[in-house]
This record gives sequence, C-alpha cells and structure tokens, in this order.
Amino acid sequence: MSPRPVTGADVDDVRAFLQAADLTIAGLDAPTTRLWIDRDAGGAIVGSTGFELSADGRHALIRSVAVPSDRRAAGAGTRLARFALEQAARSGARRAWLFSRRSGPFWQRLGFVAADRGELASVLAGTEQVRLFTETGQLEREVAWARDLSDLPGDLPPVG
Repeated sequence: MSPRPVTGADVDDVRAFLQAADLTIAGLDAPTTRLWIDRDAGGAIVGSTGFELSADGRHALIRSVAVPSDRRAAGAGTRLARFALEQAARSGARRAWLFSRRSGPFWQRLGFVAADRGELASVLAGTEQVRLFTETGQLEREVAWARDLSDLPGDLPPVG
C-alpha cells in the first residue's frame, strides 16, 4: 500500500479517523499542511501521516501519523512515519520535530530524542498545530521530540 495525498474530498474522513485516534485535527485543510492516507479495498482509511514546514522550510513538524491498533504490529505506523520523514527531507527540511505524550518509545526507534518544547514552538511558530497549542495553553502539557534529517534522501522530488 502506498500513501496517497489527501484531497479536499478526504478531509472529513481524515478528521474522523484522527479524532478516533485522539490526534489533533486543527489545520488539516490548511495549505501548509501536507497529509497522506492509506485506504483499504473498501475505501476506509487505515493510515495517515503528514507534516507542516516552518516558514524557512528547514524544520518539519511531523503530525497525524496514525494507524488502527490491529495494524501496528505489522509495521504500518513505522512505514507511514518514515514516509513523512522522507517527504519532509525531500521538501528541504533538515530537522523533524513532533509532539507526543504517549508514543515516545515508538519515535525513539525512529531516531527521535527528547527536545526542548520552547525551541520547537519557536522554530515552528507559524504551523497550525503550534499556533493551536500556544493559544489553548496545551503547549505546556506537550512533550517534544526531534531528529536530524540529514541521513534521509533530500535530493529526490516530493511524492504527491
């Protein structure tokens, strides 16, 4: 299964899928948010992934990486997370960041380390998710993670 870019027709389905996964749905249709999904043969979303770039394009906020629990042991989440990281690198990002209070061990297996929440908020201040978390006070409850993207292919064109 290869992720395909989310279109306007997909946004409501993606919103429902991410709500069920207890992930942030703000800004899904913003022009700065890049999202991809996997659908099964019946058309149901069975995975999502994406990112938002900083204004200078050097930083990516990885977001909306989700799969149903029955697909996690099969590596679907890892595949989608790696896809987002590769797409961010291909788009010019040199560092990836994310918020995760529950999935730290998953992200650590992908090379992420604990990061400074304030630094994340500073370099990605213009992203939908950071703006929302700052406005609502949620930022103070979040756990930040980061990793360098220099080991990923940045010289290939973005997919989708």
